Amino acid sequence: MSENLTIDDTATRWSSLDRGRMPLLVLLHGYGADEHDLFGLTPYLPEGIAVASVAAPLTPPWPMPGRSWYPIEGLEGRAPEAVTAAGEAFLQWLATAVGDAPSVALLGFSQGAAVALQALRLAPERIDAVVALSGYAAPGELPNDEALTELRPSVFWGRGTNDDVIPTALIDHTAQWLPAHSELSGRVYTGLTHSISEEELVDVHRFLAKWLERIPSP
Repeated sequence: MSENLTIDDTATRWSSLDRGRMPLLVLLHGYGADEHDLFGLTPYLPEGIAVASVAAPLTPPWPMPGRSWYPIEGLEGRAPEAVTAAGEAFLQWLATAVGDAPSVALLGFSQGAAVALQALRLAPERIDAVVALSGYAAPGELPNDEALTELRPSVFWGRGTNDDVIPTALIDHTAQWLPAHSELSGRVYTGLTHSISEEELVDVHRFLAKWLERIPSP
């Protein structure tokens, strides 16, 4: 399916064009947003990293603005196969964008979180950490899932008690799946809706700082 999805590399926003061998953090926005949406989080992130914010490959139905990673309308909404296709398209983009980065982490919100986790499942050897905010792990099995139980990649999962966007069944599935397939940390934020709070960003900063500490010195 991914051959029909193409990420427009010219739309990617970079924190710096002079990346050298800096660790790479890629931002994956949510439904109806675009590459500019999460870029505003850059001041809250650790120093010493290159940040890339990508534009999802699809346009949602009118009148929804922005971009989307996969359809969510109708009976086929949030189909695991569509999440996989988006993850494969993202990995094609990553193959050329990674450059000399010694380590790669992903930060996704909502749809972007689902795609980030799916990309990790598809290519766990290429991604060292994932921040999944207000998102979920897609149901179903993928070939590398068993390997993840041994690799235990680092994942931070943050969500709010008042988030009514992600279906309860997907939250319940994620709450079972992530502890079995990752070194999971995270938090449920009281009163938070389908959004990101400053309190959550403090936890994200701490998680990403630990990711950076694990990168071997050159």
